[in-house]
Amino acid sequence: MSSPESWAYLSRVVEGPSRHLQALLAAGRDADEIAAGVRSRASWLGGLAGETESRHAWDQPARDLEDAQSAGYTLLTPDSERWPADAITGSFIDGVAASRANHADEKTDGVAPHALWVKGDTELDGLLVRSVGIVGTRASTAYGHHATTDLASGLAGYGYTVVSGGALGIDTVAHETALANRAPTIVIAACGPGVVYPRRNAELFNRVTAVITEYPPGVTPDRHRFLTRNRLVAALSQGSLIVEAAFRSGALNTLAWAHYYNRRVMAVPGPILGPSSLGTNLAIQDRRAEMVLNAEQVHAHLSRVGEVDAAQQMEIDFAADEVQKLSRNELRVFDAVPLIDAPTNDTGAPTGAAAEDIAARAGLKVGLTVHILVDLLGRGLVSRSGALWGRPALDSHA
Repeated sequence: MSSPESWAYLSRVVEGPSRHLQALLAAGRDADEIAAGVRSRASWLGGLAGETESRHAWDQPARDLEDAQSAGYTLLTPDSERWPADAITGSFIDGVAASRANHADEKTDGVAPHALWVKGDTELDGLLVRSVGIVGTRASTAYGHHATTDLASGLAGYGYTVVSGGALGIDTVAHETALANRAPTIVIAACGPGVVYPRRNAELFNRVTAVITEYPPGVTPDRHRFLTRNRLVAALSQGSLIVEAAFRSGALNTLAWAHYYNRRVMAVPGPILGPSSLGTNLAIQDRRAEMVLNAEQVHAHLSRVGEVDAAQQMEIDFAADEVQKLSRNELRVFDAVPLIDAPTNDTGAPTGAAAEDIAARAGLKVGLTVHILVDLLGRGLVSRSGALWGRPALDSHA
């Protein structure tokens, strides 16, 4: 087992992801040996020599570990007991293998992280085993806020960990909603310990279950690091849900990564009259994302086949009323029955229509009409006064 100092040094001088570093680790070299090789510029470094050429002298592991601890962060590495091995293997190894079997092009920057700095709960595999990434635009609309709140609340009820990037807009709503529903939520940051971005969310980052970053202390949130961060949101979650994204929204980058790691990709349709949901709508249209309308459908996509029937749940949640259950002939008879204000009129005579008249209006035989009328009477949908049939004028189905 290598020392934390060696891993901290590699985290500082090798800005991940690094295919060359992963290759050396896979070949059996440990972090102590690789760190020593980087410092001495060993001949066997291969491509890692170029990656570390300008940074190998940034030798400050003790300081980085101290700064991280001061900011509340712990360094996790493949040598750590709490390294999220299941999540890493499921996406960066098994997921990539599956996507490449489906003829996906290899991404040189699609490899696993070699170190993670974590603030908060470090039992990451337990948090990520049932998780969903919720991402979207920073310039979110009221529609996007409401949709995110509804979805995140429902997913909290199913026990999901909400993973997002901590940005303003959709990300913030997702984290806040998870917290409001007492569900775990993880921020994957594009900057190092001791740096808070966006500053407006500093208080939120102190309340989330965990903050994860690949970057060592003091690293700033430069633009390219957001794209690298998106790969972790996609890889560490069971699936990614894009709520609201414009045509060139960075959130769509997460969608591409989720495909690469063979994760489920879902998107929420949005209004067609503005640009805010153009990216998500096109993703659905181009079949790059499955359309979802509620948390039940997200849960179904992330569950084993046959485990969840979202369509049946919608049938239960939006059960048809008695009139909506009527067959075509039953509805013809029901519509032909006249509305009545009272069983009798001002002279005391019964109100309503005879079965023969109802049959004529419905265009059905009298015998069938009577049979249907009796059935409707039993269901409480029509009334009968002598030989006359009617339905109350205040009937909500009128």
